[in-house]
Amino acid sequence: MLHKTRGIVFKTTDYGESSVVVQVFTEKFGLQSYMVNGAKKPKAKISRNMLQPLHLLDLVVYHKETGNVQRIKELKNSPLLQTIPYDVIKSSLAMFLNEVLYKAVKQQSADERLFDFVFSAIEWLDHQTEGLANFHLLFLIRLTRYLGFYPDRYLAGEADYFDLKNGIFSKYKPDSVLYLSPPHTQNFTKLLQSTFENIAAVKLSNDERRYLISKLLEYYALHIEGFGNIKSHEVLEEVLG
Repeated sequence: MLHKTRGIVFKTTDYGESSVVVQVFTEKFGLQSYMVNGAKKPKAKISRNMLQPLHLLDLVVYHKETGNVQRIKELKNSPLLQTIPYDVIKSSLAMFLNEVLYKAVKQQSADERLFDFVFSAIEWLDHQTEGLANFHLLFLIRLTRYLGFYPDRYLAGEADYFDLKNGIFSKYKPDSVLYLSPPHTQNFTKLLQSTFENIAAVKLSNDERRYLISKLLEYYALHIEGFGNIKSHEVLEEVLG
């Protein structure tokens, strides 16, 4: 049966001489794998170029509830990304976010709120011209809302510590070593209270940004089974300086 759905490319893997298997986070069906025959051929109707990480798609797909690998009837990049593939900072941000999403989003069922958040954030990044240095920090914080471990904001702004293990702010140092302490807690709170539109107003040094991203990835690893290590943030840190 044919279905129309929007999608976000997560990963494309070569299959045989000319085909690929692409993992797409779809609006209607969650994360799905699609076989695209002939995608590496010069005149392919659906080319590998159209299936780059975090490219946004309009799809017409065949979907079987029992199928492990589905098929695509029609595909177009919509909206077509204007700047992310060509801007070194934005493409590095996209590479990092893509690695996080690939490890964090596993559900093979519809989650329209999560889909809308990721889709809109990619569109925002593509159109934005400044204030990108904190984008990935806010994205990771906001993403936790849809993954089930958004920080409890009670005592945010009052507490000196943020307990990574329990996801809560505390006036007292937690028993474990898994926490943020001043001034990192205060900077984390500023990010937590920000939006993409005003994120540039949060002033962080490069060292502080590196520290907070390492702690956010630690937070993810604590709350997502099998999350493992993220490698692309090292490249991103070099690009952001």
